[in-house]
Amino acid sequence: MQGPGTAGLTAYVPLLVMFVLAGGFALFSVTAAPYIGPRRYNRAKLDTYECGIEPSPQPVVGGGRIPVAYYLTAMMFILFDVEMVFLYPFVINIDALGLFGLVEVVLFIGTVAFAYAYVWRRGGLDWT
Repeated sequence: MQGPGTAGLTAYVPLLVMFVLAGGFALFSVTAAPYIGPRRYNRAKLDTYECGIEPSPQPVVGGGRIPVAYYLTAMMFILFDVEMVFLYPFVINIDALGLFGLVEVVLFIGTVAFAYAYVWRRGGLDWT
């Protein structure tokens, strides 16, 4: 016969098994990689943050500086990625939130759209 709290804990057994399997796989992968992988090392592969390909020279534009458009594109990607993270809970609870949730999401999307329009109008998305 099970106690009052035992029946609730058995629901977590598959989750515990999954964590044990994931941890075992990670430990196995890290310990087996040096024995299974290739052993062809060269100076470029041992450099920090290099994958083995010789690094290309820095761009000449702006005295070796990377254009700001790359950073703006990355920031826009992060902005819309975070927007999706905030919109996901709304989609899950759309019935429970009702009209209040709809108004909040419209305000949130409006704020993000205003920022996008501002960057677009200022020429932040032009690659010339």
